[in-house]
Amino acid sequence: MNMLYDSDSFVVVHMEPHAGDIDVQMQDGVGLVARAKETDAEPAAHPALERHGFEIVDKRSGKEVYLDGSWAELFQQQIAAWRAHTPTQEEVEDTLDRYAELAQNPVVMH
Repeated sequence: MNMLYDSDSFVVVHMEPHAGDIDVQMQDGVGLVARAKETDAEPAAHPALERHGFEIVDKRSGKEVYLDGSWAELFQQQIAAWRAHTPTQEEVEDTLDRYAELAQNPVVMH
């Protein structure tokens, strides 16, 4: 699981299909720049995901949307575009706001 973005309005997490080492993306200012390496402290007791996906949490509404399949691939392309051309925070938030319109699930702690 990689935290890709965290602001006052949104959190974006990349769920990866494999267990093991975790690369954590940290936000520095506006861009996605720093990487910190963490290791799994406990054995993989949970089944691994079959494919990757992205969870977008809208902190304002308290809802989240999980993108997988073709939606995840489209979002991955958006991230690649952001890496090629560093966006402003407003551009990132506008894009996330459009995805957040799909959010139907309330955020639940478990």
